[in-house]
Amino acid sequence: MVAQHAKVSRVAVSRAFNANASIRPEKRALILRVAREIGYVPDMAARSMVTGRSNLVAVIVPNVSSPWESQELDALTLALQDLGFAMLLFRTGDDFTLDDRLLTYLRGFNPDSVICFAENVRPLQLVRSLDRAVPIYIGYPEAALHEPKGAPVKHDCLEVMLESSLSEIVKRMAARGARQFAFLAGKQGSAATSARRQILSRILIRAGLPDPEEITGDYGYDLAYRSTAARFRSGHEINAIIAANDVSACGAIDALRTEIRLSVPDQVQVAGFDDVGLARWKSHDLTTVRVDLAERVGALAQLIQRRLASREEPGLTERIASHPVFRGSAG
Repeated sequence: MVAQHAKVSRVAVSRAFNANASIRPEKRALILRVAREIGYVPDMAARSMVTGRSNLVAVIVPNVSSPWESQELDALTLALQDLGFAMLLFRTGDDFTLDDRLLTYLRGFNPDSVICFAENVRPLQLVRSLDRAVPIYIGYPEAALHEPKGAPVKHDCLEVMLESSLSEIVKRMAARGARQFAFLAGKQGSAATSARRQILSRILIRAGLPDPEEITGDYGYDLAYRSTAARFRSGHEINAIIAANDVSACGAIDALRTEIRLSVPDQVQVAGFDDVGLARWKSHDLTTVRVDLAERVGALAQLIQRRLASREEPGLTERIASHPVFRGSAG
């Protein structure tokens, strides 16, 4: 019916509703306008049977409410919609695992791609529950992270580079007198926490400084506050804290100022990772390692498009850099 009203072929109509298909912009606009006027909505299930594409991207996350995850999901949703995809969201348990019931649901939707932000949901487990999709993971090539033994399973990877940015921050802290560093950890079992801890240790060794003491954390504000306060009640020899993320860094700052009555940054310098919105609040003014959200989301979208264009290729990789952001918490 749309083809008849717009005086174009059915193939042109099909291409107009496929965001990745090549068609002249003016013809696409005409077809979409006619479709709106007559109330036509394409049958996605029928199209999927013809194209072999579901236009669905599954995203597996360990958390949907923390500042970083919420802003990334928001940006990723918009980016995928612009490419003609809809997003399916799956949340893991608190141990970062996905149970068999949810894996069955995942297979039933037959997504074109799966982005996995939960490290405990391993590629082998996902591949067994997928048809043709190749999962995408976040990697930290500057850290030697332990991988489970066994045959490698094909997956794509977004590599995030952290060392140069963190090195600049440590250098600035050391120049202001920091000699004893602590690492305020994220959740146990997190690859991001392990990578950040390893990279910090290597930077400090290279600078001739002691290995950082570890303070217990879980990426959240409350535990960071309590752990930092408890540690500093036993002594003040630590004069710099690198937190695994910005939220825990803010918890540490508040504990130092309100519980221990130490000045940040004059007595203890603090830095985090991610550069979420609250890092820019003047109450914390947090120095941090920034991961550009638009660049990260764009790289994930690029991986999806590359994989759909070359399903048989071995594991694909996109790489993004980070950037140091200097604010008042580290001088």
